[in-house]
Amino acid sequence: MILPKHLSPFDLPARRSAPDGGCVGLKVGIIGVGITPFRTTSPEFSWKELTYDAAQRAYADAGIDPRKDVDTFVTCAEDYYEGFGIFDEFTPDQLGAVLRPMHTVGGDGIAGLANAFMIIQSGIAEIAVVESHSKASDILTYQGIVAHGLDPIWNKPLGGHPNYIAGLEMDAYLRASGNTAADCAAVVAKNRRAALLNPIAAHAARVTQEQVESSPALWSPLRDLDVAPLADGCVVLVVASEKAARKMESTPVWIRGIGWATETPSLETRDWTTSQATRLAATMAYRLAKVRNAAQVFDLAEVDDRFSYKELQHVEALGLARKGQAGRMARRGDLGASGKLPTNVSGGSIGCGNVLEACGLHRVSEAVLQLRGDAGSRQLDRPRTAVVQSWRGLPSASCGVAVLGVGR
Repeated sequence: MILPKHLSPFDLPARRSAPDGGCVGLKVGIIGVGITPFRTTSPEFSWKELTYDAAQRAYADAGIDPRKDVDTFVTCAEDYYEGFGIFDEFTPDQLGAVLRPMHTVGGDGIAGLANAFMIIQSGIAEIAVVESHSKASDILTYQGIVAHGLDPIWNKPLGGHPNYIAGLEMDAYLRASGNTAADCAAVVAKNRRAALLNPIAAHAARVTQEQVESSPALWSPLRDLDVAPLADGCVVLVVASEKAARKMESTPVWIRGIGWATETPSLETRDWTTSQATRLAATMAYRLAKVRNAAQVFDLAEVDDRFSYKELQHVEALGLARKGQAGRMARRGDLGASGKLPTNVSGGSIGCGNVLEACGLHRVSEAVLQLRGDAGSRQLDRPRTAVVQSWRGLPSASCGVAVLGVGR
C-alpha cells in the first residue's frame, strides 16, 4: 500500500477487533520454533548448515513439510554481513524453498516477522517461514562493516571504532534519565547469570556487578562487559493463519500486534536520550493489540540488550517504566525472573550472544517458548502475554515491537 505523503500508518483507520485484541478473522500465530545452539565460533558448520539445522527443528516443532505446507519464505539478512549480494538467491536450498516464493528483508528479524504477518493477513499465504542467522565468526571486518553504515560525509571520516557512538549515547541517556552505570552493570550480571539456564547460550557466566564495573573501560561510561559478544546461530519461525494454526498439533502463540519504525539516520539530529524508534513501533503494535497501559499488561519482556544500557532504555521506551525508573527496577530485582517484570530471562544478547540480524527472531522465539510453557529450567509461572522489542544495532535507529499472547 502506498500512502499519500501527508499520511502515515498511524493515520489509517483501525480494523474492527475481537475481545482478545486480535483482528477479527485475521489472527496470525507462531506455530513452530527452531533455534540452533549459539556459539562464539563454529568452524565445523557453514551458515547453510546452521540454517538447515534451525529449519528442521522448526518444521518438526510445527509438524509440517516445507515442500507441501509452506506458501512463502522470508529471510532477514544484510548482504555486507554475508559477504555477497542478493542474499536470498543462496537461501532456498536450506529451507526447502527451491522454486518457491521467497524474499529478503534487509533488516532485523522482527521486520521479517512483520512481513510474514502482513502476507498472511492479506490472504496471499496461509503459512510462512521466517529465517535469520549469524555467522559472525566468518566476518573478518565486522568493525569496518558497522562503520560503513555511518554518514560518509560527517561521521565516517572521523574514523575510530564505531562503538564510540554507544558510549556517547549511554552517557547522554544516563545523564537525562538519572539511571546509573551501576544499574547497567546490574543488567549485565542478571543476563549473564540467567543465560546459565539457557542451553543455547554462548556467553553464560557467573558475573557480578562489581566485575562489570571493573572491566576494561572502552568509551566512558561504556565498559567491556557492557557489550554483548558476537555469536553464530540461526533462528527459524513458522507463522500461520488461524485456520492453518488450528490444524497443527503445536500451541499457537498469537501475534496480537506488531510495529516497526526508523528514526533519523543522522547522528546529529537524533534524540540520544531515548529510543524514539522503539516508542513509535510500540505505538503501532499496541494500537493493533489494544494495549492501553503497557506497564500493567505483560507477564514478561524480551528486549534488545546489545549494550547494557539499551535494556533500560528500551524498557522505558516501551512504556513498561517511567523515564528514569528502569534502573531502579534493575536494582530492586524487578527485571529478574522472579521480579515484577521478568525481562530477558533468556539471557538476552549479553548472555546468549549478539546474532546480528537474528537478534529480533531470537527475542521472539524465547518469548514464544515461555508462553507455550516450553522454556525448560528458565520457565516462568504460566505467562500469558509478552512484549518483544528489537533494535537493528549500530549505527541504525531501526526498531520493531511485537505483542504476543496465548489463548483466545
